[in-house]
Amino acid sequence: MHRLREIKDKSVRWFMRVMAFSGILFLLIIGIALFIKSYPVIKESGLWKLLASGSWKPSSGVFGFLPFIVSTLYVSAIALAIALPLSLLTAIYLNSYASAGIRRFFEPVIDLLSGIPPVIYGVWGTITIVPFIANNIASGSSSGYSVMAGGIVLAVMIIPLLVGLLTEIFNSIPVEMTDASLSLGATKWQTVKRIILRRSFPGIVAVTVLSLSRAFGETMAVLMVCGNSTRMPHSLLDACYPLPALIANNYGEMLSIPGYESALMLAAFILFVIVFFFNGISRLTLNHLEKRFHF
Repeated sequence: MHRLREIKDKSVRWFMRVMAFSGILFLLIIGIALFIKSYPVIKESGLWKLLASGSWKPSSGVFGFLPFIVSTLYVSAIALAIALPLSLLTAIYLNSYASAGIRRFFEPVIDLLSGIPPVIYGVWGTITIVPFIANNIASGSSSGYSVMAGGIVLAVMIIPLLVGLLTEIFNSIPVEMTDASLSLGATKWQTVKRIILRRSFPGIVAVTVLSLSRAFGETMAVLMVCGNSTRMPHSLLDACYPLPALIANNYGEMLSIPGYESALMLAAFILFVIVFFFNGISRLTLNHLEKRFHF
């Protein structure tokens, strides 16, 4: 009987270990497959030339990815700059200031907003954000399909995700800690600042990176409002063309052009590397913060 329990325990342990390493294995398989498919265009043109060039002429075999990389970073940065403060303040309000009735009302609303298909956000951005930018901000100098429009629509998309995750993180802090702070004479805002935000700081960093990864990979909504211009964006009112939009817009339609499929696979590989790089940097930063502040 004892021997049977040991066998079961070892079997479960090995099964869990295989499942854990399978996630890493799938990640490596995806990366290697994308690199192999993109290698022909890398071999022909050179990686540095592909990354540093701003010229995109597929019919001539010229593939420059710099405008697409810059567009991806611009749109994601704008979305995060808008969404993070709003989401953080909303989560603080729901956790520390809102009544139970308000919290019960907002919980299903946040879930509903998280479940709306991206194409709906794209349509909303096309009929509201794009005309607003064209008529009130650009004053006729831009069509409204721009970096700013993509950033705003993407921010609205990731706010429900951020609010939901941040609220869960704040709720995980023991009530005894906040009650002790209040009983010692601290105001509610002092308690939020010195207890809740400080204790949840690693979680805030992790959630920020998760939302940034979501922003990097978003396709349909951004594709509908960013303008899809292959030129380098020089301002927030310029049209742009993020990497996910490039892949979704062209894959399957122009593969008869030599090297085009390999170029699109390189676009996917670049996006894969960008997300992997930002997640790795955030993990190192999070480990440093946890050691420094003893979270």
